[in-house]
Amino acid sequence: MPPKKPTAIFITGTDTGVGKTHVSVSLVKALVKHGLRVGVMKPIASGSDRTPEGLRNSDAMALAEASNVDIPYATLNPFCFEPAISPHIAAEEANIEVDLRTIAREFNQIKADFTVVEGAGGWYAPISRTQAMADLPKALNIPVVLVVGVRLGCLNHALLTKQAIEASGVELAGWVANSIDPKIERAAQNLASLERMLGSEPLAVFPFVPDERPDVRCGEHMGRRLSLISF
Repeated sequence: MPPKKPTAIFITGTDTGVGKTHVSVSLVKALVKHGLRVGVMKPIASGSDRTPEGLRNSDAMALAEASNVDIPYATLNPFCFEPAISPHIAAEEANIEVDLRTIAREFNQIKADFTVVEGAGGWYAPISRTQAMADLPKALNIPVVLVVGVRLGCLNHALLTKQAIEASGVELAGWVANSIDPKIERAAQNLASLERMLGSEPLAVFPFVPDERPDVRCGEHMGRRLSLISF
């Protein structure tokens, strides 16, 4: 029996700045191109701008612009903080407790064929004194895609994150290689090492893009590998 298609995916990364938003937006645009109604969510975000409508985070807005489902910002990004610091510190300074039940409630309000949920920071990035980003996909009961930022040190970070995801009991649906360092030496050898160490081929290999324009082609490759769109 073929595996059941997921209805949502959680995008995590080996660290901050590895291209989770770039990958997420590319996947959303690819799925929209193939006729799916695609919801999006950035449950927790720090580093946001003051606007007449309130705080707005650029990653959350990029996801919203790529989506073809109308989602209120409070649902899209229920915990939004202004300073570009670790979410748990930002939450403490704002005297706000990040509540996974609130996130789960807002997630369940999204009516779509598929929903892309983007995390913040790495797998164990703290969101409170007792909880980490790793608790989010567990609370939402959705599988995870790991974005590996291909740069010096990524082999160690990728394997540690994979082991941590598996130890948490959450399903790892696959991993993506995102080429964030155009000057990395032995790029092909590093990709081969990642494939061997992580035990599977990448869902997609994103080339280096200076302005991080969405790569719909790579998003389509992800969608096919995840059985969300047909070949």
